[in-house]
Amino acid sequence: MKAIEIKKGVYWVGVIDWDLRNFHGYMTQRGSTYNAYLIIDEKITLIDNVKHYLFNEMIERIASVIDPEKIDYIVQNHIEMDHSSSLPMLLNVCPNAKIYTSPNGEKGLKLHYKKDWNYHAVKSGETLSLGKRTLTFVHTPMVHWPDNMVTYCPEEKILFSNDAFGQHIASSERFDDEYPINIILEEARKYYGNIVLPYGEQVQKALAIVGGLDFDTICNSHGIIWRKHIKEIIAEYVKWSSNEAEERAVIVYDTMWDSTKKMALAVREAFEALDIPVHMMNLQSNHISDIMTELITAKYICVGSPTLNNGILPSVSAFLTYMKGLAPKNRIGLAFGSYGWGGQAVGIVEGILKECGFELLPSFRLQYVPSGDDLNKITDSLIKEIEK
Repeated sequence: MKAIEIKKGVYWVGVIDWDLRNFHGYMTQRGSTYNAYLIIDEKITLIDNVKHYLFNEMIERIASVIDPEKIDYIVQNHIEMDHSSSLPMLLNVCPNAKIYTSPNGEKGLKLHYKKDWNYHAVKSGETLSLGKRTLTFVHTPMVHWPDNMVTYCPEEKILFSNDAFGQHIASSERFDDEYPINIILEEARKYYGNIVLPYGEQVQKALAIVGGLDFDTICNSHGIIWRKHIKEIIAEYVKWSSNEAEERAVIVYDTMWDSTKKMALAVREAFEALDIPVHMMNLQSNHISDIMTELITAKYICVGSPTLNNGILPSVSAFLTYMKGLAPKNRIGLAFGSYGWGGQAVGIVEGILKECGFELLPSFRLQYVPSGDDLNKITDSLIKEIEK
């Protein structure tokens, strides 16, 4: 396992998790990387670390450059376990290393690991001299945990951004000019939509601070390192954090006997008639994290469920709970569904869409199997509502 030099004396010493397919409920079909960075200077510094079960691979990469026992400083930008759970083993290797983290980072690490290690809680804007290089720490709370911060090295023009600008991609390629940019941006959108979306205001504050720094490389903690397409990913973060929705529709539904599916197709016809791009996502074949990838930029969010036991289907309930927690804003919602006798599902869906703060279009509810006329009425009336 070899380190990869990013700039003279600055190395990627992370690990590739080829097998990862589920990241706390988020499907990672392309796997992921846990990125850690080694700076060789008068003070040897490691920025971030990796999941505990991949510790040996990280240590091998560090050892390809320098004896790991010589690490003086560990910068912990974020305490979540995918970035910190190697710390107990790492500090067995370099027990005299000092940990630089935010005040909330120190608090959280103590709660996680029950160890009184050699901590230094840094203020936002505080600097640390490594010798020829300097590190500046900038707090970015709630992007996406209270402890988050980024680290900036002005001499190398590198922003160590931790989770910001990340993607879940397992790849031997390390840089954005070595890997298809359309895939990187898709995975970055999925990452934002499933992890960072609720914290748009905090992201905008962080972007304002980051915008004042001079950097030509973003070393994030998951996925591909940015050095060519920095303007593009920052522009996307500006858009996503402001909840700018495009004239697009996503139709999310589940069905028992295809009646609700027929209604979903009638809803789709309305959008197609108005030349509004539409994406159909059946919950039986689409994971909720993939749905969020499409939903993040869609103006219209249409949700359908038949009535089951006076409620909605469990798959629809799970999706709505997940979406509500991620808190997309400035959207237009639509509820629809079929029923046999009770018919409560549509009202439940509508209520949750209201709780999300969505503007609502009139809902559609049909009993048993819809006729052709029923479906045509859905399409025609929805067209009229959208055109208002």
